[in-house]
Amino acid sequence: LRITDSYRLKLRIQSLILTKENKFKERNQLAKFLGVSKSALQKWTEKYEKSGLEGLLTISSGGDRKTIIPESVHLKLKKKLEDSENPLRGYWDAVAWLKEHHQLEIKYHTLRAYLKRHFQSKLKTPRKSHYKKDEQAIKAFKKTP
Repeated sequence: LRITDSYRLKLRIQSLILTKENKFKERNQLAKFLGVSKSALQKWTEKYEKSGLEGLLTISSGGDRKTIIPESVHLKLKKKLEDSENPLRGYWDAVAWLKEHHQLEIKYHTLRAYLKRHFQSKLKTPRKSHYKKDEQAIKAFKKTP
């Protein structure tokens, strides 16, 4: 207990010591004393009984979660985002494009988070242009110093 720097491991070791010393009559009291849930305490006990102290002291969190978009589609999506000729007009357009071209049905919020995480995307649509605007007046305005 003194050697360990990890707070999570200290809680587990402390729960084991207090259980062995019979300091508390019920698990609820021990869980409240340690500031953890009763189910966490139960999982730690089962882990200790199943694989001993070594198993109790290994913390496995997260891990081998598969990506929702395959590598080949990821690269095509990157090209599509960088395409200035035919860009995606928004996240809904990206959802429709994936469904149409790659038969992937991905929820809007999932795809939006994926695009932001991997491409730092901010898909924006330009403002609508007035139908009466004069192109030559714009060129003349831009030439003016």
